[in-house]
Amino acid sequence: MTGRVPGQPPDDETLLERGLEPPGGAAPGRLLLIACGALAREVLALIRLNRWRHVELACLPALLHNRPGRIADAVRARIHAARAQGFARIAVLYADCGTGGALDRVCAEEGVERIPGPHCYAFFDGVEAFASRAEAEIGAFYLTDFLARQFDALVWRGLGLDRHPELRDAYFGHYDRLVYLAQTDDPQLTAAARAAAGRLGLAFERRFTGYGDLARTLARWADRAAGPPAGIR
Repeated sequence: MTGRVPGQPPDDETLLERGLEPPGGAAPGRLLLIACGALAREVLALIRLNRWRHVELACLPALLHNRPGRIADAVRARIHAARAQGFARIAVLYADCGTGGALDRVCAEEGVERIPGPHCYAFFDGVEAFASRAEAEIGAFYLTDFLARQFDALVWRGLGLDRHPELRDAYFGHYDRLVYLAQTDDPQLTAAARAAAGRLGLAFERRFTGYGDLARTLARWADRAAGPPAGIR
């Protein structure tokens, strides 16, 4: 992982491959969020906008998105490292993310809370709203802002379609649309997501979500962490 300069946005390539370390060390009462690198920009924006000076962020590499079997062990290792650094309050900003319940078992064993939801698409959209659309969108492939920016790295090259484009239909033949869940109003990202849909041979839909349940969960955790130690370890 790499550190960052306070106030500067992280570089996507760094978030993909190396992750992110907080700029400062542990201090009494500070909350450390352990997150996927794909969430870094959104989390840092919320920390800045809400002036949560007692909240720090550490990210694991976003490339774990393509290796979900490794996420639970990586999160456990980062929890142990955080405690060794002196953080007493820790929370996990990963949904289940394809771990098949393994991440929940790690969080239970380590006594930390994670954000609810099966994957980040759900908590950006709102877990309840996302679940209510599950049947209607059974053929949807989702992108977030980060995935729209990093479509080539995580999807096209990540799945080997740059070398074997004939595999496209094997991977995406059961999808009928690409739904871009937009955290920001950025015409360039919308154009990138639309282009990704075209490359995959899918219809395109854009849905503005903002930060959804991510913002609400972080507000709750930050408020709780500002008081006496309890709940979030």
